[in-house]
Amino acid sequence: MEDNKKNVLLEIRDLRIEGYSDEKWVEIVHGIDLTLHRGEVMGLIGESGAGKSTIGLAAMGYARDGCRISAGSVEFDGIELTTTPESDKRALRGSRIAYVAQSAAASFNPAHRLIDQHTETPVHYRIKKRMESQEDAMELYEKLRLPNPREIGFRYPHQVSGGQLQRAMTAMAMACRPDLIIFDEPTTALDVTTQIEVLLAIRDIVDQFDTAAIYITHDLAVVAQMADTIKVLLKGDEVEESDTRSMLESPKEDYTKSLWAVRSFKRDQKSRPAGDAIPVVSVKNIDASYGPVPVLKNVSFDIYAGMTVAVVGESGSGKSTTARCITGLLPPTKGSILFNGEELPADYRKRSKDQLRQAQMIYQMADTALNPKVLISEIIGRPAAFYGGLKGTALKARVDELLDLIELEPSKYYNRYPPELSGGQKQRIGIARALAADPTFIICDEVTSALDQLVAEGILKLLDRLQKELNLAYMFITHDLATVRSIADEVVVMKEGEVVEQGPKNEMFKPPHHAYTDLLLSSVPEMDADWLTNVVEQRGVDNIGEAADT
Repeated sequence: MEDNKKNVLLEIRDLRIEGYSDEKWVEIVHGIDLTLHRGEVMGLIGESGAGKSTIGLAAMGYARDGCRISAGSVEFDGIELTTTPESDKRALRGSRIAYVAQSAAASFNPAHRLIDQHTETPVHYRIKKRMESQEDAMELYEKLRLPNPREIGFRYPHQVSGGQLQRAMTAMAMACRPDLIIFDEPTTALDVTTQIEVLLAIRDIVDQFDTAAIYITHDLAVVAQMADTIKVLLKGDEVEESDTRSMLESPKEDYTKSLWAVRSFKRDQKSRPAGDAIPVVSVKNIDASYGPVPVLKNVSFDIYAGMTVAVVGESGSGKSTTARCITGLLPPTKGSILFNGEELPADYRKRSKDQLRQAQMIYQMADTALNPKVLISEIIGRPAAFYGGLKGTALKARVDELLDLIELEPSKYYNRYPPELSGGQKQRIGIARALAADPTFIICDEVTSALDQLVAEGILKLLDRLQKELNLAYMFITHDLATVRSIADEVVVMKEGEVVEQGPKNEMFKPPHHAYTDLLLSSVPEMDADWLTNVVEQRGVDNIGEAADT
């Protein structure tokens, strides 16, 4: 017992955190306790607003802008972080406590090479000299199974894939061999094959260096692979805590059981209309290139009114590039895009206002898709005014109608700004903005990947209701096969710019599959603590990331 107490690295007691809202301080984390031993991984799970990231940052003695630690104790290796001078805490961050953010692409400086950003912290803290740190970076890249480990560090962030960038960030976090790493949703935006590679890399690096970690996620199957213990949070309160296997097998609280049962939504699958029905969108044998580099090859599929076609594949498979071709942002080098049977001009600048109006997009990251300094009423009202010619009371009435349609009360949200909204509410505003143009076809680009599972289910239900009411056609770009099962009528599987398989959803999920479809299906994490270990044994370590890195 005494040895176990000596092994405690982080001890949080009665942690209370306040956020500033409506000109007053409001408590948002209510007396949380947490004990983390060296080499242990604790998973923090819960829906948006549960306090996961806020508690993770508090473990570093840090509160984000608009928040403050109001009471309690945060003791890291005998150092009380709530009373330690800020200069001393800054000395700990990066050297003994590291943080891995959700979006590696947004966290790296695009103007500097990966290896220069890696060496900055150990050189600053005089832990290693620059050349020694560079050599260490290459060794870490190799441990994390990055391709060409002695060369990849000399690339810029935009020159590597999302999964490679996430692993480079994990290597950077390990540069000073910290005692504690906070992983904040590090695989949320990654496709399933890349996610496996990153999860395995994180788990290996934690094991090899006996590093303690707090793993924040809303993906229950992911946390099952990573954590020794799981703490469930709801609105700043602890619901329950248990070792991972016990939590998976027999959660005690009703809220935890509800998390385990999410993604229960399954819409009725629709079939293509009989006869000579014309697709809303028909992609016919298109090729596309970025400069001299070909990125799409002979891509073809149809989308009919009232139906959802899910386009799935890894990062770099061509999903979003196909969407760019449909919207005219990237003119195809070959083939054609038809809308209701009529060929569209390849370049959006040559399309009529009505052709532009009928095809709209909802984006993955509502945080970056909505201007934080523009009122919600203007964000929604701008396309309604541009395409519909509305102004004055007619425009306000249309904005109110759209807010009602997305289940947000107009009187509460009309004069608010995006930063005042939750992630799910922001995504609803993105949906309303797309609907403001009165389209017949909407491209949904990874619209639920950054949302927790309860919020994502609400967005899927909303999109389904809107599709039924407005007879919309959806192209649903996603790497989440659970989402595909929930909402798709037909599935198009892409790899390296080509369609490798397509058909009705019920047929696509039944074997036999194309080998690549099989890889995607077998890469979806399961609610089994041994799943990742079993995948590694079945495929072999060297083959785990093969698809992700090609």
